[in-house]
Amino acid sequence: MVNTTIQPSRHPLAEYIYRLENGQALLKDSPQNVIEVVGILKSYGIILDEYSRNLIYIADHQFLILFPFFKYFNGEFSLNKLLRHWNHNRTNFEYAEYCMKAMMWHGGGELDTYLDTPEFRDNIEKVIQAKFKHNFFMLTLHKIFPEFLPEHMRMMSYYSGLGQFWRVMADIFLDLSDRYDNGEIKSIPDVVQHILDGLVKDAGKPITYQVKIKAKVYEVLPKQAELTFLMDTAVPYVESIFFRGTPFPGTISYNAQSYQIPSEQAIFTYGALYADPLPVGGAGIPPTLLMQDMRHHLPEYLHEIYRHSFRQEDDLLVQICQTFQKSMFCVTTAAIKGLAPHPLDTTNLEEQKENRAYLEGWMDRFKTSQILTVNQ
Repeated sequence: MVNTTIQPSRHPLAEYIYRLENGQALLKDSPQNVIEVVGILKSYGIILDEYSRNLIYIADHQFLILFPFFKYFNGEFSLNKLLRHWNHNRTNFEYAEYCMKAMMWHGGGELDTYLDTPEFRDNIEKVIQAKFKHNFFMLTLHKIFPEFLPEHMRMMSYYSGLGQFWRVMADIFLDLSDRYDNGEIKSIPDVVQHILDGLVKDAGKPITYQVKIKAKVYEVLPKQAELTFLMDTAVPYVESIFFRGTPFPGTISYNAQSYQIPSEQAIFTYGALYADPLPVGGAGIPPTLLMQDMRHHLPEYLHEIYRHSFRQEDDLLVQICQTFQKSMFCVTTAAIKGLAPHPLDTTNLEEQKENRAYLEGWMDRFKTSQILTVNQ
């Protein structure tokens, strides 16, 4: 007799495989989770809007400036703004740069590949020569250290690429909040589907980068490079920030002899899906900056939930981090569904088997994540 149904999975996280195959998400569906996820993504969307604008400003106006003292001012410098900056009464754009550097370090996608091509080198050589046309010192420096300025422009490309990625994600999250307010979003699968639809809609959006020098525009990432939103920024971002990340200073030893950091980048598990929320607030913990930013933009209905928690607002940043992790498992669910070899609700047995192997591969990566904790 021919078996027409797929066999049960023996994976320790098989429950989550079945959830995905049945149209659910990695985060269980409940009214509380819906409120938390939508609320935190609204706050996150507001912050991503600010982060993306600053990253793109830096890429467009602070390129080839060795000491960009005022890069966080978006071209709107004033004494009052400087005083607020010194008093830390501002958005922590340093976190955006942390994500950019982690993404650049881990690489992935055609953006990373293109930055090492002769075409890119030719593009930026034109930029360097135009920028420092009458600057004998910088041109001499460029000859002595020929990789210094090109590496700077590679970094500027990531500033721009991540800024463009976050611009799309900010709109997706803010639209999600609007739809929730209008009664259109009622469950976690609704949240996931909204995010997936947004990713699919802009999947082929070109990622380009040009700079302007004395009224002339120079291509750095031209449209001909065929870099796109989904595969060349979204997927590398999920890999770099959700999964791999970087070790947080002060929580782990960087001493090579202590062997506390894996020797291979591919097995790093310091990303948002693995992080312990409790250290949030400690010195040297980059996500603390994001949590501090989001606390200023919490919708009242979410803030009210935190006020009625066991510790009320005494551990507000930790509560925000826990909620943020829940939301990131929803975003990851959308990514998993979007990248699946076949629709997860397929009835074709061979396609089901391919999907099962695909999902078990993802579950291998979730074994040491916070997936069980967020679903308690």
